[in-house]
Amino acid sequence: MNPVLPAGVQAQARVPASSANLGPGFDCLGIALGIYDDISVTVGGDALRITVSGEGAEGVPLDERHLVVRAINRGLAAAGVAAPGLDVKCRNSIPHARGLGSSASAVVGGLAVAAGLVREAGLGTQLSTEALIQLSSEFEGHPDNASASVLGSAVVSWSEPTAGVHTSDVAGDSPALNYFARSLELHPGIRAYAMIPQVESSTAVTRGLLPDAVSRADAVFNVSRAALAVVALTTEPQLLMAATEDRLHQDYRAPVMPATAALVRWLRERQVPATVSGAGPTVLALTASELPPQTRDKAAELGFVLQEVEIAPGVVVH
Repeated sequence: MNPVLPAGVQAQARVPASSANLGPGFDCLGIALGIYDDISVTVGGDALRITVSGEGAEGVPLDERHLVVRAINRGLAAAGVAAPGLDVKCRNSIPHARGLGSSASAVVGGLAVAAGLVREAGLGTQLSTEALIQLSSEFEGHPDNASASVLGSAVVSWSEPTAGVHTSDVAGDSPALNYFARSLELHPGIRAYAMIPQVESSTAVTRGLLPDAVSRADAVFNVSRAALAVVALTTEPQLLMAATEDRLHQDYRAPVMPATAALVRWLRERQVPATVSGAGPTVLALTASELPPQTRDKAAELGFVLQEVEIAPGVVVH
């Protein structure tokens, strides 16, 4: 039987939003952004209590189905401990279904706060950074958003088949892949701007618009741009315009996000390195230059709110 966390043990986590792809790096490049969700957990009682405030509070289940709760339980199980009851408080600032990694942030925050409880109690197996990347990536099947929220800054992420395990042999939620990520030391001159609309989008829907195969020319184009993105992000930000070009996903998603496509096009025509953030509809600009003075008005005209956001550190537990 797993050891039980004692009543009164507490932990808090602050987890950043994230943007994935950054143009060409489909499912492998990501960046942490300074919009945060805060999670506080206290062990006690014999039941689950969960309260949620802020973004998305009215649309999430307040029981074991809540994504943060699922992640907490997964983290406790991975650490080999149990909890008789949990009082979970979530204060959300990351908009839901806007391409800012809200689901990945919820998972990372839940796992991180579980790790904090384990550490505070001095029981079970401590969860390493690598374990947080693995466990959080299993929820979504790719590590770009999750690893950005774990590590902070910009990240390169990838997966490898689990040794001796074939995908067809895996049942349920068991992983067939090992997930990895490394953070990049960003050039200090790069600033991040998020243009966030009120409308939402579904990653499942927009991913379904993507073709199963692309031309060799498009594949080579994106490989070159994703490699160039690492150079632009770390040492030569003047290359960000070329480094954020994409032929794999943005044009295919444009018909269901016309305002997003229009804003990206308007910005890029003015030499602003703008991309669709994740699956959209948020627009992200990473640039070492000032935005055109009319950008805020143009964004508002198309239904977006412009805000400069810090390039954030990873999840913090205390």
